[in-house]
Amino acid sequence: MVIIFGAVFFLLAKFGFPVITKAVHQRSEHIAESLRAADEARLSLERFSEEQERILDRTRQEQARLLKEAVDERNAMISKATEEASAAAAKVMQNAREAIAAEQELARRELRSEISALSVAVAEKIVRKELENNDEQKILLDKFVEEAVQNREVN
Repeated sequence: MVIIFGAVFFLLAKFGFPVITKAVHQRSEHIAESLRAADEARLSLERFSEEQERILDRTRQEQARLLKEAVDERNAMISKATEEASAAAAKVMQNAREAIAAEQELARRELRSEISALSVAVAEKIVRKELENNDEQKILLDKFVEEAVQNREVN
């Protein structure tokens, strides 16, 4: 039995263990690569968040600048005439609100557009994977087109 055990151990050591260790090494490399990709995605998301914060800060600074200009203008106009100052300040404030509202709406539209594009891409991949029958594909695609048209009309 010792000789048989020795022979089996020798065969495993010679042929089995290298294959097993190679598979384990490949799996660990795959896991490490997946972790690197996840870290890259996280960093990308963080950069996106930082960029979003910078844009918000710039918008706030611009809003503060516009508000400061409105206040300065109002004060100058108050020294001339109280009615003219009130009207000018109200107009500047309204313009600032409209500009901010327009920028927000533009950002929302861009975000919706990107989300729609991603949704269509995901749906396309799911449909390709899930559906094997051409008739089922046509029915589902007609439904997606109808929903996309309805969503576009709503937006």
